[in-house]
Amino acid sequence: QVQLVESGGGLVQPGGSLRLSCTASGSISSIDLMGWYRQAPGKQRELVATIISGGRADYADSVKGRFTISRDNAKNTVYLQMNMLKPDDTAVYYCYMNMRRLGTLGWWDYWGQGTQVTVSS
Repeated sequence: QVQLVESGGGLVQPGGSLRLSCTASGSISSIDLMGWYRQAPGKQRELVATIISGGRADYADSVKGRFTISRDNAKNTVYLQMNMLKPDDTAVYYCYMNMRRLGTLGWWDYWGQGTQVTVSS
């Protein structure tokens, strides 16, 4: 079994900052891609940022220059530092990991439970 647990969401004023964390636990062999997605009410889930095991990161145009994704491979954890938040960033944020489990072949996708981020004055 593998579990992803997120933390760090909440209510913040426009222009403020939040840091999300997501830690994977269980029978993990290795993790390749880590990322964050978000889903606003009435909208489809969209990609926010991804980071591969080597450290290269990619971002949605809407968050470039404001959000930073990072990872700690020793802790099986991915972070999302969100600065200069806007009301349009309000959504449920989900972490994602593509990993290989101990004793198995192939790569598997896992999702966190989601954490609410609300940007409002």
